[in-house]
Parts: sequence; structure tokens; C-alpha cells
Amino acid sequence: MPVIHSRSREGSRRLPCGRLLRHARTLLPTPALLLLTLPAAWPAAAGVSATRLAQLPAAWMDDGGQHFDLHSLEGHAVVLTMAYATCHRVCPMTIKRLQQVQREYDRRGTRAEFVVIGYDPDNDDAAAWRQYRQSRHLTRSNWHFLIGAREAVEQTARQLGFEFWRYDQHVVHDSRILYFDERGTLVATGETTELESIKR
Repeated sequence: MPVIHSRSREGSRRLPCGRLLRHARTLLPTPALLLLTLPAAWPAAAGVSATRLAQLPAAWMDDGGQHFDLHSLEGHAVVLTMAYATCHRVCPMTIKRLQQVQREYDRRGTRAEFVVIGYDPDNDDAAAWRQYRQSRHLTRSNWHFLIGAREAVEQTARQLGFEFWRYDQHVVHDSRILYFDERGTLVATGETTELESIKR
């Protein structure tokens, strides 16, 4: 049986996934419960300092060149990750996972906003993300590809537990997908790959 690692004051303990979901039904609203039933999603990990969208930098630009306030997404379920347009291995796997989540939401009649925040604002401008969207048929209006100042990107990554750094001509980064409920509260996180180094 799959297990979920949960931290308590007594330390780490292992809970059978089925038992956790039975208890979750009495504690979580339906959209949050849906997140726990999706593959590779589990309760938000320790070490994430921002547990609400309102704690993140608000000002971004989208791939249409328009200003985008991240806080405007409160009132909607949000699926969020970080990526960069010239990544050829980790990010495509993450985007493919997001597409699977979108299909699952569609099947269940659940609405969510999908947010991809760019790791590399020096190279991934609005035109690069627009081309990225079009080439991968990610044109639905509930998908948002965001560009921010480097300080905002680094702060957001740090607050949400995304590890990334530059090494020569490489960007080294992990792959995480975060799930926020309609109140803008982080309710689950998942990882699609192990930490990898990707050549730009």
C-alpha cells in the first residue's frame, strides 16, 4: 500500500495512504481532497515558508505582456510550478504532468488556474513564453506563464521550496508542483523528477 510521510512533534511517521484519505474526507473540502487522490501529490512539505498565495510577490507579467497580480487568483484553486522555456528534460516532464492534472480536473468537472513562473527572466520574456505555449498547445485561458524581476523569482522559489541555481551554462533545478485551494492556501505538493542539471 502507498505510504505518505507525515511530520509531527514526535518526528516522522508513516501513514497508509488509504487511512490518510479516509481521515482527510472529514477534514478537507472536496477540491483539496481531489488533490490528495492525484498521483504524486501529498500534504505540503515542511520547509516551505509561504503557505498562502498572499505571502508571495504579487507583481508579474504574463506571456501576453500584461501585468498580472498573483493575488488575483484567490477564489480559484491554483496549480503552480516553476520552469524555464529552454529546458529540454525536467520542465517538459513537469508540463506533461500539469496536462495530466488538467485532464483529471476536466474529467471531474473541477476548475483550476495553472501557473508557471519562469526561473530565467533574463532569457524567458513574454515572446519566448508565448511561443512555448503555442508550440505545446497550452493555449487555454486558465494557464498563465509569468515573468518577474529576478529578485521576485528568487524570493518566490525560496518561499515555495523550489531549489535552483546556475552552474556555467546550466540551470540546475528540481521539479515541484504545488496545489493551492480557493482561499489561496497551500494544501499539497508533488515532485515529478529528482534533482537534475539541464543544459540550456
